[in-house]
Amino acid sequence: MDGSVELVRMGSEGDGVVLRLTGDEGTNGTVLAGVLVVGTPFVSGHLGVRVLPEDLREWQEALDALDSGQDVDRRAFSHGASLVVERDASAATARVTVEDASVPPTCVTVTVPMDDAWFDDAYERLERVWKTWPAAEG
Repeated sequence: MDGSVELVRMGSEGDGVVLRLTGDEGTNGTVLAGVLVVGTPFVSGHLGVRVLPEDLREWQEALDALDSGQDVDRRAFSHGASLVVERDASAATARVTVEDASVPPTCVTVTVPMDDAWFDDAYERLERVWKTWPAAEG
């Protein structure tokens, strides 16, 4: 392993959205560097982000909301990146939209599977981040 930890994996890196935290920005674990990766067979891209302890707490709240069937409109991370997750009526999939608000703004929406196993995995990923960078738990 290269020392990175995936906080978010919705679908796969080749067909979905992944947020990989790559390390501490020299702040004793309170600001984490990361990369938000969006990939589909049609389009792919990545965006550097900074993740703060409050971002991790908000992600846990977002997971709780998604698990209860709500949509999540989450403006998060630095550099103006936003992440919106809309559950489909079937609750078996979700539309994930990543927007980079830089100039020119760019927006990509990917449909990903979302089942009960995904939630278990998502909470485990968050726990792994807190164990790797305890100061990020705030």
